[in-house]
Amino acid sequence: MSRPVRLDPRSPLVLDTHELGRRPGSTRTVQRTVAAPEDLGTDVIGIPTGTDVELDLRLEAVMEGVLVTGSVRGRAIGECVRCLGEVVEDVDVPLTELYVYPERAAVAVEDGDEEEDVRELGDDDLVDLEPALRDTVVPALPFQPLCRPDCPGLCSECGARLADDPDHSHETLDPRWSALSGLLGSNDETKES
Repeated sequence: MSRPVRLDPRSPLVLDTHELGRRPGSTRTVQRTVAAPEDLGTDVIGIPTGTDVELDLRLEAVMEGVLVTGSVRGRAIGECVRCLGEVVEDVDVPLTELYVYPERAAVAVEDGDEEEDVRELGDDDLVDLEPALRDTVVPALPFQPLCRPDCPGLCSECGARLADDPDHSHETLDPRWSALSGLLGSNDETKES
């Protein structure tokens, strides 16, 4: 198992768990507002980079490592898939992640756990929250965001927002009658001459 990259303890998404020691049952709470990392969302909706994300977390030492539980709150901004208008969604999702001690991580992989599924406690007992934050927030975002549940979308003829003009319509002729409209036009020309 490869060692994790060295984490920067000054990063707002890196938590120091050293004071918990390896004493199961010892806890610590962390409440902080951090700037959203890049790509915290999908192509159509996400929490914009640099905007506030509130973390309300509990760190608990357990036999395997450190269990991080709590909630993540922020505001996602996106685009309605029907009318392309702005969508604003408040996000409030629970976070639960186990960061295992390096020696326990090696045992877990040997026992058949996928290496990607095991989050290892970093050097100096540091925890990197960014991957867990992404894994928690992104699936909670709407797959097809809507500005409102009954959004009528755009006109297929001209692209006008149907919500702005509910009576919007176009006169369409059945193509099977198009030959008759040609005859009607030629009849008008003969009357004028």
